[in-house]
Parts: sequence; C-alpha cells; structure tokens
Amino acid sequence: MLKAGVLGAGHLGKIHLRLLEQSTNYNLVGFYDPNKEQVAAIAEEFGFTPFDSAEALIDAVDVIDIVTPTFAHFEVAKKAIKAGKHVFIEKPITNTVQEAEALIELANTYNVKGQVGHVERFNPAYTSVAKKIDNPMFIEAHRLAEFNPRGTDVPVVLDLMIHDIDAILSVVNSEVKNISASGVSVISETPDIANARIEFENGCVANLTASRISLKNMRKARFFQKDAYISVDFFEKKCEVVKMKDAPEQPDDFAMILQNAEGVKKQIYFDNPSVPSNNAILDELDTFAEAIKNDSTPIVSLEQGKKALEVALQIIACFN
Repeated sequence: MLKAGVLGAGHLGKIHLRLLEQSTNYNLVGFYDPNKEQVAAIAEEFGFTPFDSAEALIDAVDVIDIVTPTFAHFEVAKKAIKAGKHVFIEKPITNTVQEAEALIELANTYNVKGQVGHVERFNPAYTSVAKKIDNPMFIEAHRLAEFNPRGTDVPVVLDLMIHDIDAILSVVNSEVKNISASGVSVISETPDIANARIEFENGCVANLTASRISLKNMRKARFFQKDAYISVDFFEKKCEVVKMKDAPEQPDDFAMILQNAEGVKKQIYFDNPSVPSNNAILDELDTFAEAIKNDSTPIVSLEQGKKALEVALQIIACFN
C-alpha cells in the first residue's frame, strides 16, 4: 500500500481523508493544515494524525494529496515533487500556466507521477458513454449551481466551468482555434455567470455556460456527432445515447424512421448503457494509485490539467 498524506483539511480535504482511509490502495499516514482549531477538531472527530508542518508530512509519505486553496498548489507540489513524492492536485492545477509547466518539468525530472482532480472524468454517467463519444462536432454544456460563498474567491470559470472544459478537451482530438466569452459579476467580486464558445481547428464548436447564482443545480452536457446524439447528466448520473442508421427497406411497425429532403431514410434507436454506482473521488484516487504501481500515465495527467487551465484563463481574459 502507498503511504498517503493530505495537505489541506477544509470541506473537500475532509472528504479526501475519509476516502483515503477507506481505500485498499493507500495507507493514510496523516494530514497538515495551518488552521490549528480545524486540525484539532478533525483529529478528535476522526482520529486522523495531524502533522506540525507540510514538510514533515511530505517526508513521511509516498503520495501527497493536495487539497489546499489554489494559490498554494504550486509551492507545496514543488516541495513534494523535489522530495520524490507523487502528487495528486485538486483542480485547477495551479494559479498560472507557467506554474503548471514548471510542475510538469519537475515531475519529469524527479520521475514522479501527478494527477489533477477533475472528478467529472470519473462520474459514472460520463464513463458509461465516454468511449461512444467519437469526433463530436457540436457540444453544449450547462453547469449551474445554487449560490455558496465557498469558492467565490475565484471566477466561476475556475470554480465550475473548468470541469466541462477538461471533459471536452479529453474527447475533442483537435487544437483550440478561437475562444469568445462573456461573464457577469452579480454578487461576487469575480464573474458569477459566464458563457464561452470554443472553436476547434477541426470545426467542432463547444458552447459552455456556468453559473453559481442559479435557483437549481444542473450539470449536463450534450455531444452531437455524425449519426449520434449523446447526453450526460452529471448531477443525476444519467446518460442517453440516440443513434441513427440507414433504415431497412421494410422496417417493423414500431421503428422510428426519419426522412430528409433528399428522401434518405434513417432509423432511430436507443443504446443507453447502464450507469453503475460509484464514488468518483475514491475512483480518481484509486486509479492514481494504479498508475503509480503500473508506471502508467494517470487518467487526468498534469499536462491535461495544464491544458484545461490554459483554456479557462483564455476564457477569463475575454471578460476584460
């Protein structure tokens, strides 16, 4: 088992602590957080071992799980990598693309693995259809959340939209050609609602909307490709696959047939895979352990985390 430690014991950090303790791939050694009152409360409630410094925790483990505020990601990850430790970093990877590039270079130099916590890649609704998404040419994503003061220190693009940016970049095999976007600050100092249009070199277009001032939660993405429509509901953990194929000469009475202006007939049929129950955060941590043990590339690599950040920052730059 890999010895693991958690840096940062806020809301998400506590979730990571509990899941690492449950995992059969890790031995949870302890955690560090500068908030002494919070540390004492967690140690008392859960019995996890607190460390006096980030450096002490790094020295004691094989894997560091970084769940600190984003501004601290780079410095603590750099310390861990230079100590030869593997790093799991919550999204977004860092504050700047330059910091992300520096971490990638360090990880290569010190021969350690790194993964970024884009957890929606492990959402069962997404994993159930990911292999069916093939050269999509139009993508629409809506990620709406009720207001929560936690996370409003960063634009909604880095708080919410970056999940969809990462998912889209993972299925569109093309470079970004152009980005246009708008954002509005309603209650926070940074934009609370944003819309972005990403155009790719291969002609694919992605339209993304994110809001943290909605009256209800919604996390949906729709992928349109030749002869297929794929819908993913990340919130309800449901998916739908609608495909079209050439209609037979004599379709049965219940077949759904469409005919275009040229007289070409297509039959519609549904291919909806079952969606297994899982804990996406536990899955992302466990697959990272497997990547370390097998010396393979993590599912969400540092390089992919950098690309998602790069696009997110380009979107934010459109607001100015």
